[in-house]
This record gives sequence, structure tokens and C-alpha cells, in this order.
Amino acid sequence: MTRAKTRTSEASLAIFLINLDRAGDRLAAMQGKLKRAGLQFQRVPAVDGRVLDIQTSDFAEQAFRFKHGRRCNPAEVGCFLSHIECARRLLASNREYALILEDDLVFPDDFADVVAAALEQNEKWDILRLSTVSSGRKFRFSSLTADRDLAVTLTREKGSGAYMINRRAAAWFVDALLPMQLPFDLAFDLEFLVGLRSAFVFPVPVDQQLGLPSHIQGQRRRFHRSRAHYLTVMPFRTFIETARFLMRLTHLLAHLMSGHGAKPFRTSDGERPPGIAVGDYAAQQTGET
Repeated sequence: MTRAKTRTSEASLAIFLINLDRAGDRLAAMQGKLKRAGLQFQRVPAVDGRVLDIQTSDFAEQAFRFKHGRRCNPAEVGCFLSHIECARRLLASNREYALILEDDLVFPDDFADVVAAALEQNEKWDILRLSTVSSGRKFRFSSLTADRDLAVTLTREKGSGAYMINRRAAAWFVDALLPMQLPFDLAFDLEFLVGLRSAFVFPVPVDQQLGLPSHIQGQRRRFHRSRAHYLTVMPFRTFIETARFLMRLTHLLAHLMSGHGAKPFRTSDGERPPGIAVGDYAAQQTGET
């Protein structure tokens, strides 16, 4: 990548940091971390669930209960709307990409290099995830930096602490994800339903500090429903997981067969399963022989 191309790519990137007005300590910590990484950001005031009118037209309560099986958690609604606001700000700007960050993160020393390299390979993703709170396998398909690759996951991944999007993904957020029917980290993990491409940087570079008090998780059990909710949730989830596996496997195979920067087929621990080809792995996962 030439210096001119790097500067052009980085100039097309907006960086948004979501932060509650009452979380000044987190803002101060993130300011220091991003300054050390050499990244300038715009603070986006988070929507505070404590003062949010849940009757808003941006939240579909019946669909939320049907698909997610829980009562409305105001903090989750606030989080969702905060991420949508970041997408709106990207669309209202002259930037092509956005790096969206929550305020409970730890960055590696190579974070700025990872972002620059991701912009160079922007044709391979619409949503690029830089953090997760799940541990699903990541299947590498392209080199990104000396130490990290682009990868695809075939299962659900939770967490929306750090990710990059292009304008196409931002438009999907704003036009299709409202009204809210799922928590944001589950909703934006459904990009395959509309033909968008999602990828991970692997090893995952950003650590989402689960040790910090969570504005969402703290009283989550208050919003659980009875076991009867599985009558609607499980069929929906079965459909989604099956579609996710098939669609993302198709994208993974297309990347690997294109031969452009493809890497040997590997699992999340960096090892290729002995004697298992990509097609055989797919057959194992779907129960075919």
C-alpha cells in the first residue's frame, strides 16, 4: 500500500465513540487510548436507557419478544439506538467508512495498522468486526497484516464493542434494522440475509473489557420471560443459524477459491484440521456424509 493510498483511505474514515454523558471516566480513559493509537474520534452521546421513552416507534416490543424471548431492557434499546445514530452520522458525512467504538475497550499496539490494512482491503467486507465476546471458530481467508488475517465465522457472535462499516452497511442499519427487534449485536450479525459481507480480523484485536460494570448486563435477568417463550424463539433461531451457516460458508468458499490472498484453511487456533478439507468440514457441520 502506498503512502498516498493510505492517506486517502484514512481520510475517508470517520471514528465514532459511543459514550454516556454520565460515564466521564470511561471517556477520559478512551481519549488516552485513542490518542496513543494516533486516532482522532468524534464522541457520540449514547442514548441513555434510564430516561428513554420505550414507547418510541423505534422499538417493536412484540417482535422483540417473539424473536428474542425477553421483555424490553431499556439499556439494550439505548445501546441499539446509539449504534444506529453512528450509522446516520456516517451517511450524513462525506466519509466512506466508519470505525464505531464502545467505551470499554483495550486496543493492541498494532491497532492503527490493522485499521489502515482493513481499509486497503475494503472490497472484502461491508462489516468488519474487531471485537467479540464469543469464542466461535474463525476461518481465515486472506492475509491482512503480518500478524492478523481476515476471517469468517459460521456461527453467531455476540458483542459490538468495535467494528467498521461502509456506507452500504450503514444504510442497512438505518433503513432495515429499525424498529428494533433484537439487541444490536444480534441484529447486525444478520447481514447475510440481505447479501452484505461480514468478516472478522483474526486474531481478534480489540478486547472488550467485560470486567467493567456493564450498563446492559447488570440487571438482565429481570427481563427474562418464562420457558414458554422458546416456542417462538427456537424455531426463529434455528432458521437464522441454518441460514447463517450456509450463506457464510458460501462466502468463505468463494474467497478461498478466488485465490486472491487466500490462506490455508485453518480453525480459530490457527491449525488446519488433519485430513479435513473445506467441503468435508461443511458436511460435518450440516450432518451430511
